[in-house]
Amino acid sequence: MNLFLVFLILGVIFFVYKKIKYKKPKNYKLDKFKNKLQSTQTNIERIFLREEEKTFSNPNINIHIGIYDNEDNINRKSNIHRARLSKFKKSKLNGEMIFQDDKQRIYKFNNGKKVFL
Repeated sequence: MNLFLVFLILGVIFFVYKKIKYKKPKNYKLDKFKNKLQSTQTNIERIFLREEEKTFSNPNINIHIGIYDNEDNINRKSNIHRARLSKFKKSKLNGEMIFQDDKQRIYKFNNGKKVFL
């Protein structure tokens, strides 16, 4: 009888332990998505994407490429500049308006004269 009682208590403890330990399997992809959506880094990236979209859609906004910009920023800014040149035929880079003619030649105005680059 004592042996039966010990096995019964151990069995109950085992089932309670299994019940507590067993939960619904977590959807790790969903958790990752939620965490990414709520992270501050993602919000900062969204702000920069909106800013890039504004810069891309208006050729009169100045794109400043400085000597201390890293290579990724320079590539990103120059790609936006090239895209604006091909779309609008003009783009403002480092305070100078640069134009592109029908023959894909790039020029700017200096004292009222075309200066080809």
